[in-house]
Amino acid sequence: MKQTFTTKGKLIQLITILIPILFTQLAMYSMNFFDTMMSGKYSKTDLAGVAIGSSLWVPVFTGLSGILLSITPIIAHLVGGKKNKDVAFSVIQGIYAAIFLAIIILVIGSFALKPILQQMNLEAHVRNVAKYYLVALSFGIIPLFIYNVLRSFMDALGMTRVTMIITLLSLPINVALNFLFIFGNAGMPKLGGVGSGVASAITYWLIMFIAFAVIHFQKPFSSFMIFKKWYPVSFKKWKEIFVLGIPIGLSTFFETSIFAAVTLVMAKYGTNIIAAHQIAINFSSLLYMIPLSISMAMTIVIGYEVGAERFDDARQYSKLGISIAVVMAFILGILLLTNNELVAKVYSNDIKVIALTTHFLLYAVFFQLSDAIQAPVQGALRGYKDVNVTFIMAFISYWIIGLPFGYVIANYTNFGPYGYWLGLITGLAVGAITLSLRLFYVLRKKGKTRIGLQ
Repeated sequence: MKQTFTTKGKLIQLITILIPILFTQLAMYSMNFFDTMMSGKYSKTDLAGVAIGSSLWVPVFTGLSGILLSITPIIAHLVGGKKNKDVAFSVIQGIYAAIFLAIIILVIGSFALKPILQQMNLEAHVRNVAKYYLVALSFGIIPLFIYNVLRSFMDALGMTRVTMIITLLSLPINVALNFLFIFGNAGMPKLGGVGSGVASAITYWLIMFIAFAVIHFQKPFSSFMIFKKWYPVSFKKWKEIFVLGIPIGLSTFFETSIFAAVTLVMAKYGTNIIAAHQIAINFSSLLYMIPLSISMAMTIVIGYEVGAERFDDARQYSKLGISIAVVMAFILGILLLTNNELVAKVYSNDIKVIALTTHFLLYAVFFQLSDAIQAPVQGALRGYKDVNVTFIMAFISYWIIGLPFGYVIANYTNFGPYGYWLGLITGLAVGAITLSLRLFYVLRKKGKTRIGLQ
């Protein structure tokens, strides 16, 4: 990554960093996409089980792994400030923190999973699929969290193409393992939806080992000598990671958990509704990878500029990123509006599920614009290390406004389960507005700092 002096130069650098991140995110999410799609092809009850399991796992994973995203701005600031000698220590402490968080999940999950599933109104087979899908997935939690730290380090250097290649290499392996374990091919056991959890766990180990090898042997990563010296645990560094990362994790958790909560309350509407809702959420989340990737790219470039105290350059990157995201949102919204039935048929052969899915996808169109604003804005704020206010805004937008509003619409009008989606749309819109106001405040404050007014 390098300093740029023109808008064109910034646009080129942003896109150069963005495109590999986008492919990486699409590939990573495609694992979930293929888990859902292939489980749906096996049976709708297995699809529902994977949906419930994913709804319990995704908020926990995104929330806690969101804490580890603090590694990106930390490393970006160090590199931007020419403090390369401190990078290895920060990365190793991030790995220690990742293992610590993964162990917490495993311990809590071993006690809490069964009671949570028993409280839900699920068919016996759906409950079993959800349980054992998560059990299988748990064997890959530690390597997945470690990989997130290693990826954050590589991305912070602007070398996003490397993580793209790693993930793209692992995707066909994940699909092949799904083929083996879901459908019982080549002598493997026929595990249905549970098999997708087995496949994902194996894949997580694979990408971790590949990342280790790349960082240790390939330049420019090897020049930081990440694994050539042993570092003891530093709670002081953990404090920096957690102080910056916990608000990021909470903000991510509040957003993803509301989608999970809606999926869980859908259980009362039956297997067809759960399956259709999960398909629509899964595809919407796939589209969300675009604004999310823009957000991650903005964290890198803005963190680099802020670390070098070039606040005007950081401001220009903010405007560029949000503009790209909004344009893409309109394009994707139109495509989804005109092809919703085709999308539904990709996931399921069941006529009832397809019909219900097409209706959910119509509501998903309205997600696009809000996501196009709130995700890049969050990325920009993380680049400034401004994270404490955003998680409070996210909590209010999604849980105080969005979910209660959805509950009222779903239970006191004729919208039924679609009412919850109206609540999601409302929460995302409020989040986009409040986060934008926060970014305007931060940009104005940094502008004043630059000219000596503060």
